Amino acid sequence: MRQLNPYLSFNGQAEEAFNFYKSVFGGEFNGIMRWKDNPQCEGFSDEDKNGIMHVSLPIGNSVIMGSDSVKTMGEVTSGTNFQVAISPDSREDADRLFAGLSEGGKATMPMSDMFRGDYYGALTDKFGIQWMINHGQNSK
Repeated sequence: MRQLNPYLSFNGQAEEAFNFYKSVFGGEFNGIMRWKDNPQCEGFSDEDKNGIMHVSLPIGNSVIMGSDSVKTMGEVTSGTNFQVAISPDSREDADRLFAGLSEGGKATMPMSDMFRGDYYGALTDKFGIQWMINHGQNSK
């Protein structure tokens, strides 16, 4: 497994928050994707389309990642607005981790190929912890 990293969710403040983190920690973003870059989001409002779909900032050997929660996903609550992101080395390992962590929990998005070229899934485990599993080029 390559890394375990925090993934932070915001109600429209992801860009402001990550610019703040960048000013504190230094470094450069690995990249920024907006919701409008996702072909499955054509029905989103203009405000949501301009929101951050994914941003990542390397900090030492780790990466802090995040996004804006769009209105169709519901608002996030401060204090519980994070997930643990896992970047496994293979699709097989991604499937194994997803199956294990989702046992007794709830799969919120089954493992599948994404438009951006990654293999991704999300779940909440039986203890209420949210996990994101992403194998591929955008997993950091």
